[in-house]
Amino acid sequence: MNRHIGVAEEQIVTERLRRKLNEVNSAAQSQLSAVQDHINFTLQQAYFKCAYECFDRRRKQDEISNCVEHCSVPVLQAQNLVEGEMSKFQERLQRSLLVCQDKYESSKLQPGQSNVMNDLESCVNLAIDDSIKTLPFLEEKLRTSLGMNDST
Repeated sequence: MNRHIGVAEEQIVTERLRRKLNEVNSAAQSQLSAVQDHINFTLQQAYFKCAYECFDRRRKQDEISNCVEHCSVPVLQAQNLVEGEMSKFQERLQRSLLVCQDKYESSKLQPGQSNVMNDLESCVNLAIDDSIKTLPFLEEKLRTSLGMNDST
């Protein structure tokens, strides 16, 4: 009977942890929506305008290709910058969560440890909350790197 209670508690905590992880995803999407909008609209629009100008009958095909490729550079650089920063953000969060998992596994091995699941949940909540707190700084870094002004 006691084992069933432990399994039920673990399932409840697992569900709460899943919701907490969804929270960090939602926060990142929300915080970085202006940056994505800048890339998807401002930079993409500039790319298409630039590329359109490349198509001139007086140019050779390779000149047109080079011109279009040149036009794509700002968009590709911006996308790579955001992907790189998000990758670093996810890696830092993942390392924090691995520390929580290691503490949890260690606690399970020690006899008489109670509240092991609660400790895991607290550790994960703190790691995620700390990650969410870095998002405004990440957004500012990306805005600066992309040359976005405050009105965007």
